[in-house]
Amino acid sequence: MKKIAILTAFIAVSASLTAFVQNPKEASIKRGKDVYENNCQSCHQENGEGIEGSFPPLAKSDYLMKDPKKAITIILKGLNEEIKVNGKTYSMMMPEQSYLSDEEIADVANYITNSWGNKSKAVFTPAQVKAARK
Repeated sequence: MKKIAILTAFIAVSASLTAFVQNPKEASIKRGKDVYENNCQSCHQENGEGIEGSFPPLAKSDYLMKDPKKAITIILKGLNEEIKVNGKTYSMMMPEQSYLSDEEIADVANYITNSWGNKSKAVFTPAQVKAARK
């Protein structure tokens, strides 16, 4: 009887702890939402749709999803060239965001490549951002 009580308690504690453990990618995406709201949203908008003719959409972005790894470079170093996103041309400069930490850049890259209809298999890490800074 005592063994059953101990086993039941162990299972209950394990189940409770499992509820608090979060997938690393999901945790990064959650943190990335905060980074996005504080650093990107004013141009790309809350819904990721940007402003036509000025700021390209990140939502359902063919440009972004063609090569999601570009997200780190663009966030880190900015972009100053004409691009085509979802059939529309954008030539507005995006300033570099190199003041963000490696973790913040990885988190926001995970957020934008997994929000508003985007689904990336890639998981960006602070180590990848650190390597891209060089």
